[in-house]
Order: sequence, then structure tokens, then C-alpha cells
Amino acid sequence: MRRLLPVVLALAGLVATLAGVPALHAATPGVPDGVRGLWVLRTALRTPDGVRTMVRSAKRAGINVLLVQVRGRGEAYYDSAIDPRAADLAGQPRGFDPLALTLDLAHEAGIQVHAWVNVNLVSSAVTLPRDPGHVLRRHPEWLMVPEPLATSLHDVDPRSPAYVDRLAAWTRERSATVEGLFLSPILPESRAYTLSVLEELVRRYALDGLHLDYIRYPGNTFDYSAAALRAFREDRQPWATDADRARLDASRSPTAWTEFLPATWRTFREDRLNTLVTDAAAMARRLRPGITMSAAVVPDAAEARERKLQDWPGWAASGLLDVVCPMAYTQDAAVFRAQVRDVASLVGPVPMWIGIGAYRLTTAETAANVRVARRAGAAGVLIYSYDSLAEAGRPRGSALTALRPVLLEDAQGQAGR
Repeated sequence: MRRLLPVVLALAGLVATLAGVPALHAATPGVPDGVRGLWVLRTALRTPDGVRTMVRSAKRAGINVLLVQVRGRGEAYYDSAIDPRAADLAGQPRGFDPLALTLDLAHEAGIQVHAWVNVNLVSSAVTLPRDPGHVLRRHPEWLMVPEPLATSLHDVDPRSPAYVDRLAAWTRERSATVEGLFLSPILPESRAYTLSVLEELVRRYALDGLHLDYIRYPGNTFDYSAAALRAFREDRQPWATDADRARLDASRSPTAWTEFLPATWRTFREDRLNTLVTDAAAMARRLRPGITMSAAVVPDAAEARERKLQDWPGWAASGLLDVVCPMAYTQDAAVFRAQVRDVASLVGPVPMWIGIGAYRLTTAETAANVRVARRAGAAGVLIYSYDSLAEAGRPRGSALTALRPVLLEDAQGQAGR
């Protein structure tokens, strides 16, 4: 990440000189009294009535920032010329734009809207997209491949049905640890595609923030696709000796170069993800000055980097993120306190909005975690999620409204003092 810092600083100087893009919907001013945020899954965006109910519930609960999942599995819950319209919206008029309606209603209610985007995760492994315009169908060669499939898929045409089917079957068997099919950040064409998705959102909508989720690898044994392995060889072969180059290229193993240079292979993959974050931050700030760049991250920084190749402390230190959002979803109060403390020690001056897994907690436990986060100096808290608090037969929004007193404590100067 240190190698990115000069570039980031140079971009920061350029951004300051560039004009913004006219807003399609008036933006809400900054939130002065601390962030009381809410993650909203795409299931709440299926109908206009669902959007209206969600915004009303959020306002009633004292929420002032909505992180709205407008891209979950490579489908758009907004008007897109790049990703296909979400299948969940098939029964709705084409004129229904869930993001536009959310922006209008939320801004009218004084609530900020941040577009929550699943970046690298583009498909479930259980139900594969049928739309021919989906990136999985258009560019299956961009999908990440785990090391165990590196050899068996190496010579399979990615456009043959067998390629995606075998990758999906392997993933389904490991659904507890691998959430689905991921797009690789290694290939320049893949990164450019992902950046175009983010750019379309920032350019077309007056977003208060861009929230990056699944901005990581599914595990440290990815990406061993043939295209990624070729990219690594092309990157490293000019630096290899003639003897090493000849030996490695003569090997029958497609992973010969990665096995010969394991540390360099790891750095290579991490750097390509860092490049995607760098490009996304520069683009968003150029097109919409003042936008808040945030990312949902694994709270344990060592685990994030070791297992997911996600160097979020480096992103914060280099100014790529305006806010760090650790997903501290543990049910253990002691672990939660430790996670919040550890994140606070790493982010420096960058604000942290602590993610709280209310879907796993009682209202009292959620309230306790809100207070812990604030005492630790968090600039905000994010409740996960609206959808879970509106389930289990409860009146929609009632469980969320029960959190209103503790959420408003900080605004009234009472939290943990």
C-alpha cells in the first residue's frame, strides 16, 4: 500500500481542481449530530410501497444515514445501462427506480443516502443469473477461481457451460465460507467494468456516499483463474532469470509461477485490489466532490489481510476511505469491545462507523453495543439491518423504532458520558 500513497496524494491535488456533476436529486447537507445509520438490503426496494415504508420507519427510529443495497448480485436496483435490472423488479413498471425514489423521499426527510454496492461478489452459486446481459454470462473468464480448481479448469473454455457449472458446484459445497461467485480485480478489463458500474451510480445520482462491500477476495486461495495466472506470469517474467523462466514455463502445473514466488503472488493480488479501491475513490471524488467514501470491512485487520487480502488500514492511512465500517456482528460483548478498540487504534484520524449485528442480538444487547461504540470514539453506528428488524411477524419498523432512544442519546449529549 505504501507504493500507492504518492499516487493518492497526487490525485487528491487533481480532484481539488475539478468541477462536480450537476445533481439529479438535491443532496442533503452533512449530518452534524453523529451518524445513526442503517443497512437496507435490496429486498426492501422491490416495490414503491416498500421504499416508502422503509424511509418512514427509518425516520421514526431517528436514523439519519441509509446505506441502501442497490447492487447485490450483479443486478441493478436503479436505472443502469451496464448491469441488468434486478429480477426482483420484473413485476414493476420500468419507470420505477428504487434508488431515485429512496433519494427523493430520504432527502425530503433529512436523511442521507449512501449507495451500498457489492463490488466483487456478483452472483449466488445456488441460483445463477439467466439474463444474458449479466456479467457472469458476458464474461465468465473474469470470475475468480479457487486454487483447488486451478488445474482442472485451466484448459476449460470459460464460455462453455461446464466452466461456470463446476465453479458454482464447488462454491455451493463451501457456502459456509464462500458467499458466491466473485469477479476478479486482477484483470484490467474486469477492474474497468467494475469501475464503470460505480461511475454510473456516482454520475447519475446525487449520492451522499458510496459504500463498498465485498471489496475483497473470498479467501486467500483465490484467484487462480487461467487469466489471472497469465497476468502474474507476464508481470514477473521480465524479472526472472532465463533458467527460472525456462523451468517454470516448461512445468505442467499452471500454478508453477505462484508456487515459485508465493510472497510476490500474494502482494500482486493485494495490489490489484488496492488499485481498484484507489481508482474508485479518485473517480467518485472527481465526479462528486464531498461524497463520502466508505467500505464494509472485516473488523480484525490481521484476518482481513491474511484471509481476504483486504488491507483496509492501508486504505484509511492513504486517504482512500473517508470512513471505515467494521462489521462487528459478534454476539459476544467482550469480543465486540475488543474489536471496536482494535479498529480505533488503527484508523487514526479516519472516522469509524461501527457495524452492529442487530439481527443476532436483542434490543438491549444492540443498545449496549451502540453505547460501547460511542464511548470508544466512533463517529457513528450502523445497524444491520432494516430487513431483519422488520421480520418475524413484527409490525414493520417496530423493532427498529425500539432502538430510537439509544440512537438519539448521542444527539442529545447523553451517550456514555
